[in-house]
Amino acid sequence: MKERDIAAKLKGHGLTTAKILYYRPDAPSLLQVFAWQECDVAPDFPALPGFLDDWRREIEAQLHSVRLAHDRLIRSTQWRPVSDILPLP
Repeated sequence: MKERDIAAKLKGHGLTTAKILYYRPDAPSLLQVFAWQECDVAPDFPALPGFLDDWRREIEAQLHSVRLAHDRLIRSTQWRPVSDILPLP
């Protein structure tokens, strides 16, 4: 992992997954699922509104709901200094 990747993760960047339910244009009584993944920043998720705006503008399918999951792999609370050294036998 590169240093800039670690720095980005410490600032809140992480894999964001959106489970999007939408009505099928050819069968409006049926729902379809679309999964979207992007590296985004929690809790504001600045990339997601742009994607949803593009969806509304470019795709005929009407959105039903969006469910989010975010994976922060590295957090600042996971880093702590170690002051003791334990010798191995």
